Amino acid sequence: MAEELVFRFTVDGDDFTSAGQASVQIKKNLRQLGIPSDIIRRVSIAMYEGEINMVIHAKGGEALVKVTEDYIEIVLEDKGPGIKNVEQAMQEGFSTAPEGIRSLGFGAGMGLPNMKRYTDNMEISTVVGVGTTITMRVNLA
Repeated sequence: MAEELVFRFTVDGDDFTSAGQASVQIKKNLRQLGIPSDIIRRVSIAMYEGEINMVIHAKGGEALVKVTEDYIEIVLEDKGPGIKNVEQAMQEGFSTAPEGIRSLGFGAGMGLPNMKRYTDNMEISTVVGVGTTITMRVNLA
């Protein structure tokens, strides 16, 4: 791949049925590019978890996926409430999802931990009352 490719997606925060569409599309795109299936799996899981978090907590947002020869970078940006305590939010099982969301099977407190687990690098930039940007990278080599 001589140059980087960039894919942009809008994550609709009003509809759980559309949550995950960006991760499904990026999975197809990466498959067409001949990216190894284990990398596609990791990117898809991290992206899906991020999409669900944007739907649950931030009423949606934007996702940007950059594919280079060396890595795939996922940037998730929202204008939601921000994360009050990142260290606490990174703990498996910690969740601020409302009960109605949990009754749908979401909000188990594994989103951020799974995003970190399936990527090689993850950075969270958040301002309470302004929003959150999560940048993740999966290395190709």
